[in-house]
Amino acid sequence: MNFQQIDASKAAELSLLAKAIYVEHYLHLWHPGGAEWYMDEYAYPEAKLQAELADPNNLHYIVYDDKGLPKGYLKLKMQSVCHVCENKTGLEIERIYLHKSFAGKGIGKQLMELSEAVARQHNQQLVFLKAMDTSLDAIRFYKKMGYTECGRLVLPFDNMKEMYRGMVILCKQL
Repeated sequence: MNFQQIDASKAAELSLLAKAIYVEHYLHLWHPGGAEWYMDEYAYPEAKLQAELADPNNLHYIVYDDKGLPKGYLKLKMQSVCHVCENKTGLEIERIYLHKSFAGKGIGKQLMELSEAVARQHNQQLVFLKAMDTSLDAIRFYKKMGYTECGRLVLPFDNMKEMYRGMVILCKQL
């Protein structure tokens, strides 16, 4: 596996990758038309990703396999306020996505370790992320990595099935 930091020139590749991974994992969350809206208008349109990639507060990495094919990605927000952590600023792991075929191979652990290394390089003492409260395997993984639950929130998307709107916020002090 190769983790490559990317810039705005890779927005189209990131958009295709993000949508492909999203389809594998999250279509069941939405009422009809909701997933398309989320992917094509809200989260992964190329123009939006281009702006995110150009923002110096964001770092993006694509995970490539040994054949150079993209298999996952990581988005870090360097300075983000954790509202449930006494409004402390820290590094937020905003997205950590892998194709299903790459789950359970240690890549997620490597991405978490990379995130923490980046936080240390930027003198951040807090790393946090949000996970769906129904993603029990992911929550167990984050807890195994030393993260603790520090809060909860509910997503505001009306076109998302209500039972999937709950999020857990997990934090780790470095």
